[in-house]
Amino acid sequence: MDTALLFWNNIISTCGLPKIFISDRDPKFTSEFWTNLYKMLGTKLAFSTAYHPQTDGLAERMIQTMEDILSFCAYGMEYNQHSTTGKSPSLVEKGWKHLLPVDHLKKDLLTIHPTAKDFHDMWKKACDTDAKCIADVKEYKKQRWDKSHMEPDFKEGDQVLVSTLNLNNIKGPRKMRDSFVRTFTIIKLIGRNAVEVKLTEELSREHPVFPVSLVKTYFQTEEDKFPSRKKNTAPQKIVEGEDSPGLLK
Repeated sequence: MDTALLFWNNIISTCGLPKIFISDRDPKFTSEFWTNLYKMLGTKLAFSTAYHPQTDGLAERMIQTMEDILSFCAYGMEYNQHSTTGKSPSLVEKGWKHLLPVDHLKKDLLTIHPTAKDFHDMWKKACDTDAKCIADVKEYKKQRWDKSHMEPDFKEGDQVLVSTLNLNNIKGPRKMRDSFVRTFTIIKLIGRNAVEVKLTEELSREHPVFPVSLVKTYFQTEEDKFPSRKKNTAPQKIVEGEDSPGLLK
């Protein structure tokens, strides 16, 4: 409850209710009180999955973005004229108008030294070129990934194999382990990127939620795995003295 009050007093009271709340699986956030509270408020709880850096990256990227724009937001609020007072908060608080970088842009740009302008233009062009190259590389990598990668379409009740990469309760040397262990039943889908499976008693201490990148479908036979592959038929038995179809004479 203390965490909920802190969130209410510091976030909801100033920013409103979030549509999605991203957090780790701390007991405070997975408790029945917390989940029921935000279910009533209409906020979706998105929990990070172990060994799934994309989720952590999403949160870290958002935090970094907020840190980057906070100074610009503070700048805009501090030095812009307020509709109520007709003055900027900075002028009301300190009694004088600060000289800002934007004030220099109002001066005659024709007085800029040609060499300085050339250097500025070269610098800006280099930055624009770098930004375009980075965007092109990201798009190329995305296309390559999308072309060769397809997330499996799991559903509850499916039999799957689980990667042993991060499992610690398996006997024997790590180098001698199989890449995947079988078979586990999916009991719950956690969004599109994770599944919860029913673990065996041997692995009961492991966390039952795995990202889909560490899970793959279990096939009982080769025919199930490759349904379009032609089945091998037994060779036709040839009886001595009889003509067989397809036999050259």
